[in-house]
Amino acid sequence: MTSTPRAYLVLATQRSGSTLLVESLRATGVAGEPQEFFQYLPHSGLAPQPREWFADVTDESILSLLDPLDPGTPQTATGDEWAERIRREGSTANGVWGGKLMWNQTPLLLANASSLRNRSSDDLRSAIDDLLGPDVVYVHVYRTDIAAQAVSMWRAVQTRVWRGAAPAEIDERAQYHAGGIAHLHAILSEQERSWRAWFDTAGVEPIEIDYRHLAEDTTGEVGRVLNALGLDPGLAPPPALTRQGNARSIDWIDRYRRDAAREGVTV
Repeated sequence: MTSTPRAYLVLATQRSGSTLLVESLRATGVAGEPQEFFQYLPHSGLAPQPREWFADVTDESILSLLDPLDPGTPQTATGDEWAERIRREGSTANGVWGGKLMWNQTPLLLANASSLRNRSSDDLRSAIDDLLGPDVVYVHVYRTDIAAQAVSMWRAVQTRVWRGAAPAEIDERAQYHAGGIAHLHAILSEQERSWRAWFDTAGVEPIEIDYRHLAEDTTGEVGRVLNALGLDPGLAPPPALTRQGNARSIDWIDRYRRDAAREGVTV
């Protein structure tokens, strides 16, 4: 008899709708406590800060729009302490675990997993298996309009509001910059290519969730994940977050496409 999966991992890129999915799963009360466990950098103990997304950029007109770096506090946990905390904090009382992993976070996962006792191999698939068990349900959330995704991320790195709508007074401080958006567009495109290449090489067949379908029918998409976990799809709630995009987003997307076209670039 095949056992019911007790863990799921949402694989995504930033601003793809993954937070809407995991927060709606969390709201069921039975589908784990999904967090972005693998984002914390060892030198600071923090998630990548706005300027760290632009580490190789020297254009001051971009950098001046981003907050200065916070040094944070270096991480000191051992691999086993790291694993125990993640397993504990990601689980609901029924034993279901949930989490989220972005492609840029895979080196951090591999580095932490390398010091686990009884590590089975040194590749990403085995690191996930060693941490969560062999029957993980993989869920791939993606956005086909990466230009719109990059605009969303450019607003987020300026406002530092990553879920729900930013208050108007904060959102108004964000400024359009074609170069900043283009830089993020390139990163997000490469991350998505890397996920799809990994699915092929690792033999992973995830549940595929398109951002557009997730936005239109959040409850239905959450129900698909619950069903794969052997849970009642009827527990899927209404969307747990409000949509962040607005008329300003549409204006910036159109403006970015026009700017790119003038440079002879199709986005």
